[in-house]
Amino acid sequence: MSAPDIFWFLPTSGDTRYLGASDFGRAPDFDYLRDIAATADRLGYDGMLIPTGASCLDPWVAATAVAHATRRLKLLVALRTSISGPTASARQAAALDQLLRGRLLLNVVPGGDPRELAADGAFFSHDGRYENAGEFLAVWKRLMAGETVDFAGRHIRVEGAKNFHPGPQQPHPPLYFGGSSPAAHALAAEHVDAYLTWGEPPAAVAEKIADVRAQAAEHGRSIRFGIRLHAIVRETEAEAWAEAERLIAHLTDDDIARAQANYAQMDSVGQRRMAALHGGRRDRLEISPNLWAGVGLVRGGAGTALVGDAETVVARMREYQALGIETFVMSGYPHLEEAIRFAELVFPRIGKQAVTSQASQTGGAFDIRARAAS
Repeated sequence: MSAPDIFWFLPTSGDTRYLGASDFGRAPDFDYLRDIAATADRLGYDGMLIPTGASCLDPWVAATAVAHATRRLKLLVALRTSISGPTASARQAAALDQLLRGRLLLNVVPGGDPRELAADGAFFSHDGRYENAGEFLAVWKRLMAGETVDFAGRHIRVEGAKNFHPGPQQPHPPLYFGGSSPAAHALAAEHVDAYLTWGEPPAAVAEKIADVRAQAAEHGRSIRFGIRLHAIVRETEAEAWAEAERLIAHLTDDDIARAQANYAQMDSVGQRRMAALHGGRRDRLEISPNLWAGVGLVRGGAGTALVGDAETVVARMREYQALGIETFVMSGYPHLEEAIRFAELVFPRIGKQAVTSQASQTGGAFDIRARAAS
């Protein structure tokens, strides 16, 4: 089985050694974020997810800030279809792709919290925001391909729209997307290049892949698949599980209850699926072998982690690969140290090699095991 693409995560809302309130928080300082991006680039990660949301630094500014700290790392940046227009977004994407010299990937985000969208002046029903996203992408993709566009839809109308400076990736940078509702799967099937699921047990992931793949085939399309997971990897199983427990050691029952009550107000099907995995209980967090739902007790979005020694984690990754997963979007707390640890422990066992700054100029590579032993 070939090596998958491995992405890391840029913590633009801050970083920490513990989930919940702690004295070990790290502000999303741009110097720190550039350190993470440069480290991921040097270690041979294929890409980096830059998140979006009210608590995050603007993803486009963050991507620009770390662009020159990287040489080969692809940046997966949020394309917010509910709070931006397709014409301005096309110009923005083309410009950033030029800056990155073709390393831009785009994560289509219609939005999962109606309260956050309302604060940004966007008022959609659940399915309405996906309908809007479909119109947005229909216009956006034509603009990125160099067309002059007239379009009149239910939500979007443009006349004579044109993007005068096309980006290096044609017809457009690859589109990634994640969503668990029927409306989300329909959008993915028609428009995106890669579907990302949050880390659910393999059987649930298989069902989602089968549904999206079948709907895409009805449009005469094929889609790649990826998964968004945290990772807690150590040299032994015991060390990994002890680290998982340490990560939530400062959480109180009130912390968990408040977080779960907040997520319950969202209309995100994916968030409901995450919450259902653990039910807010500390005693049922291993929801599948080595798949731990502790992150989701107090963090929204992807709430599960692969926990174990390197051989076991790689075995679990291979199980997902067998289902059709080609890309793993990983993260770990804190993100700088865990990017190094994951690469050193997992990459050699999954067939990946890191690229040094010197090697990237000459086309060479080195085995991380040699670096770890030095």
